[in-house]
Amino acid sequence: MSFNTFGKLFRFTTWGESHGPAIGCVVDGCPPRIKISEKDIQKELNKRKPGQSKFTTQRKESDKVEILSGVFEGKTTGTPISLIIYNEDMRSKDYNDIKDKFRPGHADYTYYKKYGIRDYRGGGRSSARETASRVAAGAVAKQLLKTFCNTEIISWVKRIHDIDSDINKEKISLKKIDSNIVRSPDEKVSAEMIERIKELKRQGDSCGGVIECLVRNAPSGLGMPVFDKLEADLAKALMSLPATKGFEIGSGFSGTYLKGSEHNDAFIKSDDISKLRTTSNNSGGIQGGISNGENIEMKIAFKPTATIGKEQKTVNAEGKEVLMKAKGRHDPCVLPRAVPMVDAMVALVL
Repeated sequence: MSFNTFGKLFRFTTWGESHGPAIGCVVDGCPPRIKISEKDIQKELNKRKPGQSKFTTQRKESDKVEILSGVFEGKTTGTPISLIIYNEDMRSKDYNDIKDKFRPGHADYTYYKKYGIRDYRGGGRSSARETASRVAAGAVAKQLLKTFCNTEIISWVKRIHDIDSDINKEKISLKKIDSNIVRSPDEKVSAEMIERIKELKRQGDSCGGVIECLVRNAPSGLGMPVFDKLEADLAKALMSLPATKGFEIGSGFSGTYLKGSEHNDAFIKSDDISKLRTTSNNSGGIQGGISNGENIEMKIAFKPTATIGKEQKTVNAEGKEVLMKAKGRHDPCVLPRAVPMVDAMVALVL
């Protein structure tokens, strides 16, 4: 059993470490004759790569992807698609001071307890660097969905710290989302978000927030009853991303404040029983674990970045209390770069 592989019919395996020579993935189960190119995959990777702005890690990685197999003359062949991204700007010496210390909020201690060894250089396999492989695999999935269903997946930053936005989902577009460095389609709120990140960065601190995701033209009938419900698969996929701490579908926790008469999505009369619509979408496009054809709506909570510039108390491998202050290049807020990660995992599930 491999725990580095996700999916069944359409599956992918990621490999590599933050400071190793390369990272990559193998996508298996993709049908043949799907148009795909390195350019298509690179477009998604560019949204995730480091160094995009002064609010992201300044690690200089081009994240240039190479297709090693599974594509011929611009189309998939039905065989495994192997993708590789070479690491270019590792500064492993930045981590020498913490190789025997367990960083608060990180996976250092749990990896050490599980394996008896850990790669302290940027967190090794636990680093968010691994998500570049997911985004690359997700680009293949997005092409598949676009080809067969014209499905569109749109994610954006809804909240950073305590600064929230109220978005009209009918008018939201990728152009609006990508118009600013925090990937919030609300111009006024995005400016406030930027100032908050600046303020916390000056203080050597960090913040988290919420990403919202909308799936348009989602096919009905996706998902299986009982244990493989669509929302269960989505929750597992999204909660496997680094720094995630919460998942909501549809009305989520706010729905618990409503009465059944308020929460139920009433069906609208239709001459086509195969395409029923509802007056509301509190279910988030999924009922009984199966997609109903309405938009799929989700929210994902991300914790504050664990690596901060403030001195913190911790314990070393000998169990002694020590002080540590993080060095290196880190995001004061992971959310802007997490948007394409959310897109990718949703695409891979669908």
